Amino acid sequence: MPLDPLLVEVLACPVDKGPLLWFADEDLLYNPRLHKSYAVRDGVPVLLVDESTDVSEAEHTRLVAKAEADGVPETGRGATGGDAG
Repeated sequence: MPLDPLLVEVLACPVDKGPLLWFADEDLLYNPRLHKSYAVRDGVPVLLVDESTDVSEAEHTRLVAKAEADGVPETGRGATGGDAG
């Protein structure tokens, strides 16, 4: 089940608050900076640190290459606009 486009615009990693890569075909959100993945179950992202998965270097390389080749969307584009002060 796909994520709501609004969610894709506002989601961020619960650890570093940065953007995630959204792999719709794998129901997976991935933080390449921390090598952590988060499952999406029935269209609901499970952004609980205790349920995240640490990704091996080989899997990281695969995901980053797939993201570049397939134009995987990055989350958080709608959450970072504006001035903090």
